[in-house]
Amino acid sequence: MDVLANLKREHPRLLLDAEGFQRIRKLTEANPHARRWRESLRAVADQALGEPPFQYKIINGKSLELHKPLADRVQALLLAFKLDGNTACRDRIWRELEAIAGFPDWNPTHFLTTAGFTLTFALAYDWLHADLTPEQRRICREAIVLKGLKPGLEVYRSGQGWPLRESNWNQVCNGGLVLGALALADEEPEIAREILESAIRSLPLAAGQYAPDGAGVEGVTYWGFGAEFNVLLLAGLDSALGDDFGLSRIPGFAESGDYQLYMSGADRTAFDFSDCKLRRVSEPIHYWMAHKFGKAHYSWFRSSEVERPGGEGTFLDLLWYDDSGRAFDPRTLPLDKHFRGAECASLRSAWNDPQALVLAIQGGDNPGRSVSRHRHLDLGSFILEAQGERWAMDSGLEKQSYLKLVHGNDPLMYYRLRAEGHNTLVLNPDAGPDQALDASARIRSFESRPEGASAVVDLSSAYARYARQVERRFALVEKRTAALIRDLLVADKPVDLWWFMHTSAEISLSPDARGAILIQNGKRLRAEITAPVTARFEIREAAPFPTSPHPEKQTSNEGRRKLAIHLPGTRELDLKVVLRPDK
Repeated sequence: MDVLANLKREHPRLLLDAEGFQRIRKLTEANPHARRWRESLRAVADQALGEPPFQYKIINGKSLELHKPLADRVQALLLAFKLDGNTACRDRIWRELEAIAGFPDWNPTHFLTTAGFTLTFALAYDWLHADLTPEQRRICREAIVLKGLKPGLEVYRSGQGWPLRESNWNQVCNGGLVLGALALADEEPEIAREILESAIRSLPLAAGQYAPDGAGVEGVTYWGFGAEFNVLLLAGLDSALGDDFGLSRIPGFAESGDYQLYMSGADRTAFDFSDCKLRRVSEPIHYWMAHKFGKAHYSWFRSSEVERPGGEGTFLDLLWYDDSGRAFDPRTLPLDKHFRGAECASLRSAWNDPQALVLAIQGGDNPGRSVSRHRHLDLGSFILEAQGERWAMDSGLEKQSYLKLVHGNDPLMYYRLRAEGHNTLVLNPDAGPDQALDASARIRSFESRPEGASAVVDLSSAYARYARQVERRFALVEKRTAALIRDLLVADKPVDLWWFMHTSAEISLSPDARGAILIQNGKRLRAEITAPVTARFEIREAAPFPTSPHPEKQTSNEGRRKLAIHLPGTRELDLKVVLRPDK
């Protein structure tokens, strides 16, 4: 089969055709939210008119770190030209393209950059094709081939690297190269054909991680990064060839729009396990997926974010806007979700209540076993929200863990990546990893009922060095008004056990230390140990143990502390902690 057999010959053919611009124009005239997004993009374009083109500058020895700001700038300028006819924007795009075409390379050692540049050049070349001179088209075409597609072919032909990974790199690099190939497919058919055939073989490795229920394994903001390029690839194939060769039907991908929806709180703030960023989530691809897969709740999820006061839509929101979720009732959604494979889950009291009680659970694979390079030693960790506050918080990403080439430190030396930096257990703390590097934690039972929900996480492999069995049970109890965290342990020899919950709330302990009150923004959460009778709370700094590694430079945890339970000499344990919002 010739993948280029049905290539659309005319331009534009990437993501939109000529009628697509007219559709966006009508949308922004009729829809006040879309009009606001267009005005914001126009302001970005106006500002870019007075700024110089980007310059070649390697940062930290590995990245130009320009592909995202370049894309934002060029996309805003493209829309301003195509929708408003502003020829100054067209001329400004050419200045940018000419400058970056003159770079010595697009940093193929950090191929995310190469892919990002290739995609932006492809879109500009395709959308401006009739407005560029033959010489300008030649310069763009040669830059895409020499600095994007040919370096990509070298990687494909090597049989190594990102084409064989299951991470976001696979989706991002394949996505950028595919759009570059499609933009030039009629002029460079042999190169384009090999790029497309290679990407079609490679992409299922990464998209397959979403099976069976849609969750990624790198955290919800990395899902947004990788899946966006996945969708750009699919949308590009569909618009240029009329066929995505079954890639949109890879099991789990259609369901993956649920991942951010369930793994975020009542106000859309991400449950920031692993290297996930702490920000509000939902992506423009939710609109594309709503239309492609007939899932109106994806459209509702995106619209409820970008149509709120202060919400900002993007270039891709205008391209893919879908209004099928306008009448969707979120109360029809299941309250709870277990994502098999990735082994994470969330339990909640309501969808339509900003004060809802929401409990997020982390299982899955530790860094030595995971396909993701962004995992922490956080098996069994949890995040808790109630009354519009995040009471049990994740420590978040550690920027120093990205800079191993600079300082040479193992990322797992850092507090925020170790189990002691998460809301989980630590046994016999020392300088080594405080969970087994190759451990895997499965959610071995999950139940959702109107009156409550529960999940059981098997942590035995994470602590196999010291214990025969470790199990953590999570539940929403008392008609979903309280959360129960229950830990069961059996060890052949006594262990020094610690239980941690990180928080930015102020903590005060009851006289017997079996209860605690957390206060945050005038709201209260009560914590109570109901078993065993010997357990007591204590308040500790969010800091490493004296026996833990102490790299010289780490992200500050100022303003945070942790509610802790210390049970030395433990062989058998049934520890129960109830967390209850105080209304």
